[in-house]
Amino acid sequence: MIALLLRRLAAAVPTLAAIIAAAFLLVRLAPGGPFDEEQSLPPEIRANLEAAYGLDQPLPQQFARYVRGLLRGDFGPSFKFRDFTVTELIRGGLPVSLTLGGCALLLALLAGVPAGLSAALYRDRWPDRAVMALAVTGIAVPVFVVAPLLVLVFGIHLRWLPVAGWEPGRYRDLVLPVTTLALPVAAQLARLTRGSLLDVLRLPWIRAARARGLPERRVVVAHALPAALLPVVSFLGPAGAALLSGSLVVETLFGLPGMGRYLVEGALNRDYTLVLGMVIVYAALTITLNLVANLACAWLDPRIRLGPS
Repeated sequence: MIALLLRRLAAAVPTLAAIIAAAFLLVRLAPGGPFDEEQSLPPEIRANLEAAYGLDQPLPQQFARYVRGLLRGDFGPSFKFRDFTVTELIRGGLPVSLTLGGCALLLALLAGVPAGLSAALYRDRWPDRAVMALAVTGIAVPVFVVAPLLVLVFGIHLRWLPVAGWEPGRYRDLVLPVTTLALPVAAQLARLTRGSLLDVLRLPWIRAARARGLPERRVVVAHALPAALLPVVSFLGPAGAALLSGSLVVETLFGLPGMGRYLVEGALNRDYTLVLGMVIVYAALTITLNLVANLACAWLDPRIRLGPS
């Protein structure tokens, strides 16, 4: 397990470095700049602002300066939120995004995996058809359609839940955005769990376990389920990353002060350092989630530890 961890870390570091370099280059090559406003600034004021933020230097020098700051944990100042550094904005928005994504992933697991198991065990009967119909609907309908529908029903007509805003400790604010994020992931987990369990139940060693007279519950839980969960665990890394990236839309729709909302505002205002900081944090979280998923798969299946990196 330690060797596998070291191999994955050795691949993760250059991957993150490449993402930083590519993001820095793409942000700087995008049209517009952080000081473009409705009324053009006088040339001398623009020159002073660019000199103050180091934007008058050649691009390689700007990149070297930015990397030196990253090594110290400094993401630089924000061009839009001038009273805050990017590090302070990340520190404020990251807990909201992690809470939103973590709750959505937990809800998706609690809903999707049991639904997929039920569909597999009742194959070609009404539970299977109902779960698959709901799963297809959940995958097909995008979050920017689901969110207004939930707001319309539970926030405006029934008035059960708040439709926007965030107060720490008031968990009712998270119900609608968490549900919006969790529905497509739960649908994918249901389909994946169903297909994986059906494949495992057809394997020879499962038929041998049944031939030995083992109860069906024990065959499914003790023998089939651990093997069937391997694809599900592998999917959790990309699913977690999808929830984080999907929060860009959800946080904006529900007015949550998370990282996704800051990333959208930074992109609209050409806030170079804010966009870069958010992209780097998202990339690091994505790499970490995939690493955890790989380690979990290796724990479930020891053959993975011995395979090539």
